[in-house]
Amino acid sequence: MNYKNKVYFLLSLIGVLALLYIVSFIFNAESFDKRSSSYVWIDERQASKVDRITMHSYEQDIELIKKDTNWFVIVDGIEYPAREQRIEDFMEVFTKRSSWPVRSSSASSHTGFGLEEWQADRVTFHDGSSVLLDLLVGYDNVFGNEVSVRRNADNEVRSGDTRIRTYVSSPVTSWYNLKLFPEENGKVWSADSVQQLTVINEGQRQVISKTGRTWTVTNAENPDKANIDSYIRTVLNTEGDNFTGLVSDETQFTHSSLIVEFGNGKIATVNLTEPNENGTRLAYVNDRGFVYSIPAWSGGRLFREASSFESE
Repeated sequence: MNYKNKVYFLLSLIGVLALLYIVSFIFNAESFDKRSSSYVWIDERQASKVDRITMHSYEQDIELIKKDTNWFVIVDGIEYPAREQRIEDFMEVFTKRSSWPVRSSSASSHTGFGLEEWQADRVTFHDGSSVLLDLLVGYDNVFGNEVSVRRNADNEVRSGDTRIRTYVSSPVTSWYNLKLFPEENGKVWSADSVQQLTVINEGQRQVISKTGRTWTVTNAENPDKANIDSYIRTVLNTEGDNFTGLVSDETQFTHSSLIVEFGNGKIATVNLTEPNENGTRLAYVNDRGFVYSIPAWSGGRLFREASSFESE
């Protein structure tokens, strides 16, 4: 190999090595960026200690508290039952490691991201008197697929899951568990758990009872089991569209009643008012003092003629 060829070879080798170095640098930079964007706001050990969550937005303030294993929504000093699955899903946004890339570390950028205290929404997780996470929620990006956030008292700005915005800005009713027969210990009531259902409406009494796996219905000669099961599921899954406070005068809830007797000995009585001009009824359950607002379409499904249960 002559001198000129050696020079060409060495220059080619240097070029290949330089190219490999540049490529490896690019890939390492991408890998570093992915590692730096992966983030968890609060670890699961800390999250398990959370007993109070406060949310502040321009429209409203929401407070959730945990007593024993149950969550409640505090409104005007009244503790309404909360949708626990919704709270679990909300907390997962903060406990699950996901992409939250750093967008800025400068305090001067906070206004542009909507992250000054006076302009931002806010989510705070508490453990007794301790604050576990205090997060400011700013503007969405131009594509609407990421929201800017930062820890209060920290200049670093990150962006990520826009579900935070959805949860914080949702109406308080979205946090209510408005089921007349809510879950107990995570268990959903089923038609099989009901032993007897007594329906009293406008002075008429209808009894649906079970012996073994056979149902009997007042004034129905040949009731259809699948039809009855479907109706009982409808009753058990009935939800209001809001709470209207606590019961102050039980005498107004005498128009209709549903008495549900469960196989485990539990008895729950739903007392309802007469429908108003819009068909809406108010209801309360005997073991709870909350007044539920039942919309017309839902309240109407609670009452059926005996003939509707007959086998075809």
